[in-house]
Amino acid sequence: MTDARAKKEQFAATYRELKDRLHQRVVGLDEVIDLLLIGVISGGHCLLVGVPGLAKTLLIRSLADLLDLKFSRIQFTPDLMPSDIVGNEMIADDPLSGERAMRFMPGPVFANLLLADEINRTPPKTQASLMEAMEERQVSVGGRRYPLERPFFVLATQNPIEQEGTYPLPAAQLDRFLFLIQVDYPSLDEEKRILRLTTAPTPPPPSRTYSKAELLELMDLVAAEVAPPAVIARATELARRTRPDDPSASDFVKRFVAFGVGPRGAQSLVLAAKVRALLAGRGAAQVSDVDALVKPTFRHRLVLNFKGAAEGISAERILGDLLGERPEEPKKSRGLRAALGLSRSKA
Repeated sequence: MTDARAKKEQFAATYRELKDRLHQRVVGLDEVIDLLLIGVISGGHCLLVGVPGLAKTLLIRSLADLLDLKFSRIQFTPDLMPSDIVGNEMIADDPLSGERAMRFMPGPVFANLLLADEINRTPPKTQASLMEAMEERQVSVGGRRYPLERPFFVLATQNPIEQEGTYPLPAAQLDRFLFLIQVDYPSLDEEKRILRLTTAPTPPPPSRTYSKAELLELMDLVAAEVAPPAVIARATELARRTRPDDPSASDFVKRFVAFGVGPRGAQSLVLAAKVRALLAGRGAAQVSDVDALVKPTFRHRLVLNFKGAAEGISAERILGDLLGERPEEPKKSRGLRAALGLSRSKA
């Protein structure tokens, strides 16, 4: 067995163990866990959208514990300032010379895994303080740049129900999230199990499974894997077909979409497809991997026009049309998509 093949088999085994450990703390959410792990191993950020009480924060906290990552949590509120996230410069005494000088005090963004809880509750000025960190893995304060330690992930949550007193994320910031993951209500059996477990003595937190160095090794393995030409072609085709001015766009897209998916969306789709293939024990990504991840990768990158918004057309329906699905919404839709243009279609 070659070294490369052994690493790929270990990759899949690592994923299965991580998922099993997460299920010791979190009931259900199988698809959510899959997407979250694919996003993290891809090196991307994820936005989890769901009503309160669906274990979004618990899931992220448990993942940080399993991977032994430096974890920070920020509760986004209307009075939060950019300096509360990135840090600021303060006058401090030098313990050696006794002289006073400006000293940078790092904020909670200097972590490996940052939980941005209810990210849409803070004003745009504060939301924007994360944009440089998410894209360039650095922050700029007082004319100086401070790099962030690798790996760095922003896992944000958003409540789609309450829209008063919130500030929708700008398209430029949404585009920096690899996935928008919809967290739905549990099934009947899952909800009974949740009640049984959470009303009993609290189980101990999961023990560390993998170190930061081992996670970086997984991420480097993904980066080193070359995507096949068919995968590149499919991701490019799908991204271009979401743009209403492109000749390949369908009449449905031209009628209801104002702006389609840019190159960053296609890049994210290829990266995620490579991870999905490795998790399945396959050496190379396939077109099926691309198609399976189109919706979580593209749904937050589409901007509907006035006609699309007025007629209640959802991003989910646009992407279903792109993949040749039936025009109605997926059966699993639970009506949690009012935010970000993901509401159930009335058509």
